[in-house]
Amino acid sequence: MSRLSMTRIMRRSVMGMMLAGAAALSFAGASSEAEAFTLKGKPKIAFIYAATARDGGWNEAIDNARQDVEKELGVKIAVSESIPEETTAVMNAIDLYVKRGFNIIVTTSYGYSDGALEAAKKYPDVAFLGASQITNDKNLESFYARTYQGWYLAGMAAGGVTKSHKLGMLAGFPAGVVNWDINAFTLGARSIDPSAETIVIYTNSWWDPVKEGQVAEAMLDQGADVIANNLSSTAPYTAAEKRGAWSVGFQLDQSAAAPNGHLTSVLFQWQNYLIPTIKNIIAGTWEPQEYGALVGMDQHVVSLSPLSAKIPAEVKAKIEKTEAEMVAGTFSPYTGPVKKQDGSIAVPEGQTIDDEGLWNMDYLVEGSIGTVPAAQ
Repeated sequence: MSRLSMTRIMRRSVMGMMLAGAAALSFAGASSEAEAFTLKGKPKIAFIYAATARDGGWNEAIDNARQDVEKELGVKIAVSESIPEETTAVMNAIDLYVKRGFNIIVTTSYGYSDGALEAAKKYPDVAFLGASQITNDKNLESFYARTYQGWYLAGMAAGGVTKSHKLGMLAGFPAGVVNWDINAFTLGARSIDPSAETIVIYTNSWWDPVKEGQVAEAMLDQGADVIANNLSSTAPYTAAEKRGAWSVGFQLDQSAAAPNGHLTSVLFQWQNYLIPTIKNIIAGTWEPQEYGALVGMDQHVVSLSPLSAKIPAEVKAKIEKTEAEMVAGTFSPYTGPVKKQDGSIAVPEGQTIDDEGLWNMDYLVEGSIGTVPAAQ
């Protein structure tokens, strides 16, 4: 889900496809009975990026995982960078790889969804994995992470240090995968500090350091003493550090940008999905999930960077206990009662929101300051 990809998607309102729930992720014309995929020949793996691989955020997190796959499997993986998020462009890249004998191809942006599906149908003997995509088939599995789990824990850390009881969170666009992070952060904070409130501002961009710095400054001016960033720029952490405030990062460990005030970062550990999945492809035991793979802390795909030593010990202990419960599957941030911003019930007591409800999350929870804008 590169920044450029998601910008285009939201402007076209195509993200509605993603938010339509699990049905949008079903096999395109495939049987509901899964069959193991058989890889022909020795594995030759390629990754395709929509921007530079070392972008300091989304792509870099995936590229770190790619390097781990190389080490684990003892293979050299080919990389294509800055391939436009257009079906023709990604198909051209895939065509070239297939002609050279590549048979496992990982496409790494939502904007490649249609191209990956077209390629999967054109090349049934090639295995395709698609990060943050929505299309699936007998030889194509899209995958994303339950990032809200990490954000709930990060919210607990924020709730444990705030003195003003006011937090700030920058977000890109009002997609379900963004809203579930914002809401989890607020719920986690309020589990420690029930009076905590989160100022929420959508920047309508995934990469705009100047704007992000300005938004962070505005939040600090409104009394926020913790700034959480669901984007990739380091500007919000720098702004918080200069003002003596705390910060929470995303995608990679962002502590270097704010060595004094950084609490933790919500991390992607894609290797913990990619390595076993690619091993299954090679072994002939891979059965692509009908609705794609949505993986979380139980598979160690979502994690936290080391917690700041300045977080109170009792809060750290609660975070560690909650994380263990998430891994065990005994705790969800979205087990009710969960109230919306207007006080209405989003999740009734005793119930837990399902994946369709997560994908379709179009509201902020109680304790939020701000509104969810309509998709453009």
